[in-house]
Amino acid sequence: MNFYIGIDFGTSGGRLVITNIKGQIYGEAETPFPASSSPDEWPSIWKTTLFDLIAQIPLELRRQTQAIAIDGTSATALLCDYQGKPITSPLLYNDGRGAEMMAQLKAIAPANHPVLSATSSLAKLLWWEHHHSELSISFQPLYFLHQADWLGFLLHGKLGISDYHNTLKLGYDVIHLCYPSWLTNQVNCESNRLKLKLPKVVAPGTPISAITSEIAEQFNLPKHCVVCAGTTDSIAAFLASGATSPGEAVTSLGSTLVLKLLSHTPVNNARYGIYSHRLGNLWLTGGASNTGGAVLRAFFTDEELETLSEQINPNLSSPLDYYPLLKKGDRFPINDPELPPRLEPRPENSVEFLHGLLESIARIEAQGYQLLQQLGATPLTQVYTAGGGAKNQVWARMRERYLQVPMVKPIHTAAAYGAARLAMQNR
Repeated sequence: MNFYIGIDFGTSGGRLVITNIKGQIYGEAETPFPASSSPDEWPSIWKTTLFDLIAQIPLELRRQTQAIAIDGTSATALLCDYQGKPITSPLLYNDGRGAEMMAQLKAIAPANHPVLSATSSLAKLLWWEHHHSELSISFQPLYFLHQADWLGFLLHGKLGISDYHNTLKLGYDVIHLCYPSWLTNQVNCESNRLKLKLPKVVAPGTPISAITSEIAEQFNLPKHCVVCAGTTDSIAAFLASGATSPGEAVTSLGSTLVLKLLSHTPVNNARYGIYSHRLGNLWLTGGASNTGGAVLRAFFTDEELETLSEQINPNLSSPLDYYPLLKKGDRFPINDPELPPRLEPRPENSVEFLHGLLESIARIEAQGYQLLQQLGATPLTQVYTAGGGAKNQVWARMRERYLQVPMVKPIHTAAAYGAARLAMQNR
């Protein structure tokens, strides 16, 4: 039997899923990152985690593995020399030091582009150019890679290859499938002392190369085992759900509320933090709100959420009109950094209070999907739910009442499973 490995590098650790060609799971592994570590240690930790995850797979499954794909956190990036050795500490997905480069970003990038963010890959690249021009050594170019790119390199040995999901926030043109001139002109400008080499970009899931002979021997993997181009962690989670048709969406009910809608047409609107990833000939568009599970946990334990929810009638509307936030400010569907939390009046009855919170978040979700459709996305047909909130069936019926489309159980919610689906898609 043939097997396929998906590996997810999230914010707290690495996870692995191994499946057969039918998507049936034959094994899973998880390795958390150390509780505290310095930025200089991150590449070593990532490498150790990657190898530890593979080593956890039973030997008989490893020997029949045909392909591997890896996802990483979006816009986590690092600079490497021509041998693939990191020469600076990586900048993580949420590193906002690129804020000081925003004026330069706005001067070179088109309006509404996903790179116009302090945490984008391009903001990090410009920050490195500005602060580390001394890094160009012996006139050898430096490679700009994302986390998933570098981890894949550790297995296949081909330096400088990425996918068009990870490179969207670098400025890659996912419509014309090329780097735009405004980006290449900036990177190749003669005034830049830091000589950078942008990665070659392929479609996620594209077979890149067989693993190196060293990796094959170290882990008893077949020499023909192929490493495929990866993706970001959030898109891998979408792929895990099983959504494949325009109009299908995934709502992640985690600490925050994240919506992703598969569409025939792309939607990009920097005002609301909306941008679109390419998925073959379709587009994955969405946005993220600051409301969500973190607000619920500020008032209730997990046990209370479960027991109190069972006492709510989801077919009845709550008279309470909240905008549940932990602090002021939201991004989507209302973009207002000064938007105040609205959590009053608070009834003495905890069931009524929870009912109001759940229904208010359901209204925000519906408002978000309405906004995506108003901006040109394909009409919503059904919604898969991921995250901890997916377990709350009372909430699901409440949301279904607002969205007026079916709630569908995902095939899987783990991003590593979505990466495994990438590994098998071209086999």
